[in-house]
Amino acid sequence: MNSQSSFTGFSAFSETWNGRLAMIGFTLALITEALTGEGIIGQIISWFTF
Repeated sequence: MNSQSSFTGFSAFSETWNGRLAMIGFTLALITEALTGEGIIGQIISWFTF
């Protein structure tokens, strides 16, 4: 095992979970966009404007 990987905090386990959570987030963003008809930026803007 590379000693620098423990120094920087990168490991196969954390990178695997980071990738999985990113895929879930991207999928949820696409589903939300399809259901609302607005993009991510439009949803954020409408969330903060009353």
